Amino acid sequence: MLRNIVALKRVLYDALGHFNDDDGWSMASHLAISALMALFPFLIFATTLASFLGANAFAETAVHLVFDTWPEQIAAPISREVVNVLTVQRGDLLTYGALLAGFFASNGVEALRTSLNRAYRVTETRGIIWRRLQSLLFVIIATIGFVVISLLIVFAPIVLRFLAQFEAIRPYLGTLLVWRYMIASTVIVLGLVAVHFWLPAGRRKFKQIVPGLIFTLIGWLVGSTVFAEYLDRFSSYVTTYAGLASIMIAVVFLYIVSMVFILGGELNAAISRYLEARARVPG
Repeated sequence: MLRNIVALKRVLYDALGHFNDDDGWSMASHLAISALMALFPFLIFATTLASFLGANAFAETAVHLVFDTWPEQIAAPISREVVNVLTVQRGDLLTYGALLAGFFASNGVEALRTSLNRAYRVTETRGIIWRRLQSLLFVIIATIGFVVISLLIVFAPIVLRFLAQFEAIRPYLGTLLVWRYMIASTVIVLGLVAVHFWLPAGRRKFKQIVPGLIFTLIGWLVGSTVFAEYLDRFSSYVTTYAGLASIMIAVVFLYIVSMVFILGGELNAAISRYLEARARVPG
């Protein structure tokens, strides 16, 4: 028991120490701003591609997939504006506007890559063109995934009504809202697995990234809950920033999530270093 406590203390100290040495505080700011700047271009690109593929109801679904895991106080005002932007009729279907949106969205992926490379303390050896193409591929795959999920959600009510005819499984169906939250959570988990596996340099086994994934998910839940309570009880953002309040709140929330995400990578790296050091000790 004492040995486990000592090991845990050593790993946490290593992770927090490297987070500070790797400029984790400023990298979290960079990642938060990059994520916010990439969010609108990604949704515009995704909606344009979805419209081209015939998924015309994609905008509402995409907003749910992105914002259902955000606290209501943060998600509500921003999601309304996002819907307003996405539902505007566009004449630049899959032309320069959409392509530029895809490029700017890939900047968010590059910010994730930089953060994880620092967290895992690896040196990037891949060329800039290869990295940018990989980032664009991430954006396209995420877009296609969102489109597929959008179509599934459209048909979900029909499937639920059909399954509700069977008494044995009716109690387990839940509601469409529950399924929507489950899908959004699954998207986050799959996204985290993908970025930890393929974005940073080097190779990692699945078991090496699991601790950071669990930490990130728990930290996201705890951080968003605490921040939501703070907004309800003590926040003065509205009086301080007036019309900019929703954007400032989103930036702070994304900063919290970014810190948790980077710490997840630092935790994975710290555990790997501890296990390697212990393996070198004879006996």
